[in-house]
Formats: sequence, structure tokens, C-alpha cells
Amino acid sequence: MSPALIALLLSMMLGIQPITTDLYLPALPALTESFAAPMSQAQLTLSALLLAFGISQLVWGPLSDRFGRRPILLWGLSAYTLASIASTFTPTMSQLISWRIVQGAAMGAVVMCARAIVRDLYKPTEGARIMSRALTGLGIIAGICAPLGGVLAGLLGWRTALASMAVFSAGSLLLITLRFQESLTNKNPQALNPPGLVRNWLMIVRNPVFLTWSALSIASYGAMFTFLAGSSFVFIKVLGLSTTQYGLLLFVASMFYILGTMLCRRLLVRFGIRKAIAIAGSMSITAGTSMGLLAWAGVSNVWAVAIPHFIFMIGHGIHQPCSQSGVVGPFPQAAGTASALNGFMMMAMAFIMGGWMGRHMDGTVLPMTNGMWFWSVLIAGMAWTAVQKYGEPAHETAKP
Repeated sequence: MSPALIALLLSMMLGIQPITTDLYLPALPALTESFAAPMSQAQLTLSALLLAFGISQLVWGPLSDRFGRRPILLWGLSAYTLASIASTFTPTMSQLISWRIVQGAAMGAVVMCARAIVRDLYKPTEGARIMSRALTGLGIIAGICAPLGGVLAGLLGWRTALASMAVFSAGSLLLITLRFQESLTNKNPQALNPPGLVRNWLMIVRNPVFLTWSALSIASYGAMFTFLAGSSFVFIKVLGLSTTQYGLLLFVASMFYILGTMLCRRLLVRFGIRKAIAIAGSMSITAGTSMGLLAWAGVSNVWAVAIPHFIFMIGHGIHQPCSQSGVVGPFPQAAGTASALNGFMMMAMAFIMGGWMGRHMDGTVLPMTNGMWFWSVLIAGMAWTAVQKYGEPAHETAKP
């Protein structure tokens, strides 16, 4: 496979996550009204999906280390496509939540494999650069998702937005079937052996490099998820944007994310990974603090939230490729398991945060802006301390 093909395939695999979360966000208020459901149930369509996404990776990771990435990708994309079709025609909110859980579990196979494939093919430093290219593609997909979701929900209804997920996954399944070659050359026959699996988990979670990059990825995604969980209600219900305007705002945010992934590659070459993360940490805390202070000062308008979020997205575009490459860096023979553990921890946090947002949304911007501020402080703390000590990719490779 050529580098260009690998970048395209990784972009499609990773892009299934914003397809699943971002594309239906403009439709979420209308969906909630259609089912006459409370806001807490609407949040569950996102948070329950992400919990299933996280837990499923604990299963998919060892399976992919044992049988390879290709069969897991094919199983996951097939299940996702079927669940997307079913969710489109669901008659009740409870059934929609159930099908979203299936979507999340299937999505876990796809995203976990993407992260593991990077470690299969590249060493950590090069992996961060390749991941930044793939996440540039993800940013393009995410940028298309929000305005497309807004247009589909506004013109054709929220069910059309859900149907578009099935179209994307079917196309990805076809591409993987025709072009993806197995990346795992040495499968681990002991990957599913219970004692060996427990040893692998313990070995991974005791590794300071894994813990450092996992903490950074959790904090950065925590802020991003806080925005995802609250932004449609804040911008549409509180600040008065239309679904189309909201979609365009998310499109602009995605462009800043793409800028961050491009800046990441330049910073890695010029300064190395630790200084790049320190610079990004400064962006994160500047964004979170300014958003929080403006909200507390009573400045409640679109730009007081959007502009700090744009700055945050540049930093997020640096944190994510480095952290996602970093968590699997020490584990070439257990990259699937390491990716799965990191993914599980990220999504467990997202589930908790989604529940908190569902209970605390009060018709103001404060729950979302306070959450963004909280996570930005944690991001900067990790970027300026633990990453500086343990973040260097030139470390001893851990043995499973």
C-alpha cells in the first residue's frame, strides 16, 4: 500500500467517529422534539454510543492482535452499516438509543484498528506525522459533517441525517474490502489467552509513557466531547442559530482543527514532540480560560464561545495525533490492546461527562463553558509536566 493510500484509508477509518457524532448534532434538537423526549434521553444517544464504543475496544483490541486488522475491520463496518440502517427507521427514542449502542460497538473495531495500524507500519515519531496526515483527512470529513447534517435535517428531516451514516460506512466497507492489505505481519497467538491478556493489560497500564499520553488524550477529548454534547443546544436553543448556521460554525471549527494537524507536522520537525505539545497546551488553556471568563462576565453571544473554541481546535489538532501515536508506541506486539485500553478510558470519561451535561444544561452557556475551562487546565498541566518527562518517543520498547 502506498503512503497516500494508507493516509486515505486511515482518514476513512478515523472519520467514522465524526460521521457518527457530528453529522447528527444539528438534528438533535428536532429529533428530541419528534420523540417528545427529555434532554437527558437525547444526550444518551451520544453518551451511550460512546460508552459502547469504549467498552467494545477492550474486546476488539486483543481480537485484532490475534487475527489481524483486516477481519476486524470487515466485521465492524458490516455491523455498523446494518445498525445505521436500523436506526434510520426506528420508531422510538429507546430503540434509537439501542441501535446507537450497536453503532458505537461496531465503530470501536474501526477506530481501534486505525490506531493500531499506525504502529504496525511506523515507529512512534513517524507514526505521529502519519497520524497527523490522517487526522487532517478526519478534519475534512468532520468539516463536511456539520453543514451537511444541518442541510439534511433542515430540508429532509433528521432521519435523512442518520441514513447518511449508512452510506458512508458502506462506502468505507467497499474501500477496505478492495484496497486494504493486512498490516499486522506477526499475529500474536496468545493474545486471547486469559492469563496473557491480563499480563498485557497490567504491563500496558503500568507503563508511564502510556499513562502520560492517555491522560493527555483523555483531557483533550474531554474538552472536545463537552463541546459536542452541549453545543447544539447552546448555539441553537440559547444563542438562536439555525441548524444550517450551526453546521457552518462547526465547519469553520473543523478548518481550525485541520490547521492544527498541519501545524503539528511542522512543529514536530522543528521542535520535537515535547515542545510541540507544550505550545499546544498554551493554546488550550488560553482558549478554555477566555471562554470561561467571558461566560462568567455575562458575555453571552456566538463569538464569545466560537472564537475561543477555534483556538482550542488548533491545539486539539496537535494533541490528538501525538497522543494517539504515543499510547501505542511502546507496544509493537500489543498495539491493538494498547489502543483499546486508551479508547476505553477516553469513552468512559465521555460517558460520565455526557451524563453530567445532560443533568446540568440549564438554558445558559455556563455548563459547557465551565466544562471546557476545566479540561483546558488539565490539558495544559499534562502538557507542561508529564509529557515533558515521559513524552519522548525514543524510549525502550515494552515486551508483551
